[in-house]
Amino acid sequence: MEQQPPISDYGFLSDSRSGALVGRDGSIDWWCPSRFDGSAVFGRLIDPRAGHFRVAPVGVGGPGYRVERAYRPDTLVLRTVHHTPHGSVAVTDALAAEIGARAHQLGMNSPAVLIRVVEGLSGRVRMALDFVPRPENGLLTPYLHEQPDGGVLASGGPVTLMLRASGLRLRAGRDRVAHEFEVSAGQVVGMDVAFGEAYGDPPARLDPLVTLAATTRAWEGYRETHSYSGRYAKLVRHSATVLTGLTYARSGAVVAALTSSLPERIGGDRNYDYRYSWLRDFSLTMRALWVAACPDEASRLFAWAARSIGRFGDEPIPVLFGVEGERDLSEHHCDHLRGYHDSRPVRVGNDAWRQRQLDVPGEVIGAVWRLRDYLGETFDDELREMVLGLTEQVAATWHLPDRGIWETRDEDRHYLSSKVSCWTTMDRAVGLADRLGERADKRRWAVVRDEIRETVLREGWNDRIGAFTGAFGSAELDASVLALPVAHFLPASDPRMRSTIAMVERELGTDDGLLRRWTTDPAGFLLCSFWLVECLAMAGELRRAEELFERVAGYSNDVGLFSEQIDLTTGAQLGNTPQALSHIGLINAAWRLTEPDSY
Repeated sequence: MEQQPPISDYGFLSDSRSGALVGRDGSIDWWCPSRFDGSAVFGRLIDPRAGHFRVAPVGVGGPGYRVERAYRPDTLVLRTVHHTPHGSVAVTDALAAEIGARAHQLGMNSPAVLIRVVEGLSGRVRMALDFVPRPENGLLTPYLHEQPDGGVLASGGPVTLMLRASGLRLRAGRDRVAHEFEVSAGQVVGMDVAFGEAYGDPPARLDPLVTLAATTRAWEGYRETHSYSGRYAKLVRHSATVLTGLTYARSGAVVAALTSSLPERIGGDRNYDYRYSWLRDFSLTMRALWVAACPDEASRLFAWAARSIGRFGDEPIPVLFGVEGERDLSEHHCDHLRGYHDSRPVRVGNDAWRQRQLDVPGEVIGAVWRLRDYLGETFDDELREMVLGLTEQVAATWHLPDRGIWETRDEDRHYLSSKVSCWTTMDRAVGLADRLGERADKRRWAVVRDEIRETVLREGWNDRIGAFTGAFGSAELDASVLALPVAHFLPASDPRMRSTIAMVERELGTDDGLLRRWTTDPAGFLLCSFWLVECLAMAGELRRAEELFERVAGYSNDVGLFSEQIDLTTGAQLGNTPQALSHIGLINAAWRLTEPDSY
């Protein structure tokens, strides 16, 4: 059975509607062209039989073969150079932007076309094209029809895909298109795969070279509207570009990752679908967008959240939504898929939407507080209703147990990070009261805020181990307590916090700078490692914070992408990729190193 490449082998393409992953071997192994959480037409990432589209020299991986690749600056246009004994060839990959798109138009009307341009650099290289579409997450083998212009139409179920290659007449096999051709120095071959719905408009017809140039200009124009003046600017700008690529342009929602079911541990079952937008990540995301992007992205994300939440009832606010605000994200297993390196189940949907997670309102209102001056002295109706509704819900429910930031699937507990987030809700709401109209009850909210704080300090501290722990009454350490200084619940210089930081670093840390979430966690969690950077900087230990930042940043792959976690033994990337929270963690940690006392 064919083995799947390491997670770090993949580069990320995006049209801000969906995304694709391309491996170092030239294979597109993941593409859900309808939108981020749609069905994959290429799914080799989670099953070798689930489809791919490879364009690479014949004999990839043989003697004398090597690869180097890089994004064009400030874009998600990826150029891979294959060096062979017979010469060198470049393959440039992108998901097409709308022709003429600029700045904040990026992705609004993307045509759902995958562009691949092959360019001979030296010698004469024999190339192999292998087009194996498997729509509906590998459930469907489409019919292949040769076209008069030399292309091939793949059609089956709800999907049509049109494959074209300039100057090549492609032949359709029974279930794939396999074609070899030679490229000499200076020769260029443009290819595209255009997606269409079976009963909708036909796939777009674009010139690959013209479209590649237009897509590159669109990305460059987008980044030109943003600025960042802090430390580690190159890393921050790239991570901001990745976040833009994970943004669903039509709504402004940021998905947690491009993929579903890449495992936290090879062979394990903690394989979740991350192609949705988490409210919990809201404040962190907003801070990163504010630092490295511009207010327009932040305001669109607020509008999406308010619309998604809607008017309040008694039910908890879901922690996550679909990219257009869908609530019901019921989870099911794709039993026909093998999973990444046999890590089952493969999931579509995420049942965390059903959980009570008390930290959600604090993340949203914390983001409102951060951008309060930009949002104005008087909030619009939807924003005001959202803030009032979330605040009152926390006032009524903060004392309840929940599933916590790590979305445990066992029992509810009184998680410390959830209570601190409830305190954040009430504290920021008190500060925003003058902008919320006559229904704002500032005095009562302040009483609730102070009660939560007293409870956290009393119940969350464990005298025996000398640290704040993950849940009330527990002796188990949890890296989520590092959020206390970040949320300005306690300063990092507070003796209790210093003791906690030292204990977490000693018991959950590794010599390589990685931090686990808890003692039995099998991998280092990149966001937590960047939280530790922030805590050290806020405690005045800037030199140590810088050294840690640079070690953790070094866990990106060769094109600057992070997954969710790092294997503690091999250093391999684990979990869904590219992971928004990891890139958000980098941006926020870099800014903390620039402005240690920033709020």
